[in-house]
Amino acid sequence: MADGSVNPPQSESDLEQIAGFFLRHGVEFLVIGGQAEILMGSPRITYDTDLCYRRTAENLDRLANALRDLNPRLRGAPPDLLIVLDAQALALGNNYTFDTRFGPLDLLGWVEPHGPYEAMLPASETHEVGDMEIRTIGLEDLIRVKEHIRRAKDSGSLLQLLAIRTLRNETHGSDTEQHN
Repeated sequence: MADGSVNPPQSESDLEQIAGFFLRHGVEFLVIGGQAEILMGSPRITYDTDLCYRRTAENLDRLANALRDLNPRLRGAPPDLLIVLDAQALALGNNYTFDTRFGPLDLLGWVEPHGPYEAMLPASETHEVGDMEIRTIGLEDLIRVKEHIRRAKDSGSLLQLLAIRTLRNETHGSDTEQHN
């Protein structure tokens, strides 16, 4: 700045804060949805965090402990509804929508058309976010999700993801040509 002042450091995003809690608790998860799109280079704007979590007993226990720190409330439920969020309660369902102190959080134990966390893990990607490494759903898997659910709001996202795939293919093609 011309006056010599310094911009204050930007605060962490909702994703960084939520992922930070989960990583500190050892929760196994993949970022999916709009936040994954953004990490892949899409200009999409999203106001929630969508995560797919591993449904083992150990991970459900870690997830329940991490959620306590986020002060979750079931989205759409009466504000005075008391909920128990322990591993046993989480095991009874699959997909949850919460409002947390860091914004909306959707937790999915099953993602159409892929299934559970383990089905998407082999093609997942790692992205640096702040000082963390966060795993996301893979690009091809995310494209398949968008094609499968066919929501009107995802049509623009699908076009962006297809463009990202084209750019990645062109970049990988030029890398291959340089090495030959």
